[in-house]
Amino acid sequence: MTLDDLRIFVAVCRAGSLSAVARDLSCTQSAVSQHVKRLERETKVQLLERHPRGVAPTAAGRLLHAAAADGIAGLDVALRRLDELACGEAGSVRVTTGATTVRHFMSQAVVAFRSRYPRASLEFRTETSSRSCFDALASNTLDLAWITVGGPIPGIQQRCVAELPWVLAVRADDPLAERTHIDAIDLAGIRYIRPPEDSSSRAHLDAAFTKLDIRIPPESGVADWDTAILLVELGLGHAIVPALPDRRASADTDPVRFLPIPALPRLPVGWAVRRWDDLTPLARAFADSVTLTETGPRGRHTTDRTYGRADR
Repeated sequence: MTLDDLRIFVAVCRAGSLSAVARDLSCTQSAVSQHVKRLERETKVQLLERHPRGVAPTAAGRLLHAAAADGIAGLDVALRRLDELACGEAGSVRVTTGATTVRHFMSQAVVAFRSRYPRASLEFRTETSSRSCFDALASNTLDLAWITVGGPIPGIQQRCVAELPWVLAVRADDPLAERTHIDAIDLAGIRYIRPPEDSSSRAHLDAAFTKLDIRIPPESGVADWDTAILLVELGLGHAIVPALPDRRASADTDPVRFLPIPALPRLPVGWAVRRWDDLTPLARAFADSVTLTETGPRGRHTTDRTYGRADR
């Protein structure tokens, strides 16, 4: 039994496919299968069972996967910390987020971090959903994920950094632009540009609408909040978006107005990690720098709630 055997077995369990792992590793499916078979010979139990759409771990496989995934992640963290000790402050921090997040939540933190750690590398990548963020964290291919904070996720810890109030974005020449706020009853007659169906913010909004017994006719979905605001500016509708940091309308020059919607519960956003205690010093420093930025002049949007500590 080798470390490569265990790494490949964990990857197969996560992907649910031998061929997918083979593609990722640029090797043959037979080579991947040999690693799993070696583990089965040494453990003397069947670890995987085949299904029409791939493979899944058996009860014994789930036991080994849980132990191996935890051990490999801990080893990888230790190796990265050793590398940082050897290289000084020249390590890397791996973050997943979107362009909207970097622009509105992290721009100051990125500048401050690079100034403090000029030899360190910040690596940003995009995942298509919170679920894929959690999978990447569990496989230790990410350090930090910026997400819409939700319920507990096994093996993942979430920390809320800010709670954002919702606003209705309208053009400055729209009759609604004269309002000081939007009531819940007003929302029922407004067509709006909605977030994508698989987004956490969309789920948060839909739950709020259901609780308020409001049916809102939606327009088409968009990729991010900034795109929704741009479409409003172009006259293609209204948008319900969070009151993003550093995105404040000027009454004189901005073509878009942002009207508070007090009836909607605030949107909690922040970090997801595998384990806070396992973060490298550089990753923790970057996470803290974003938190400190958000708890500065906009402290009214923040909270210190932490989720998922029972999963440690």
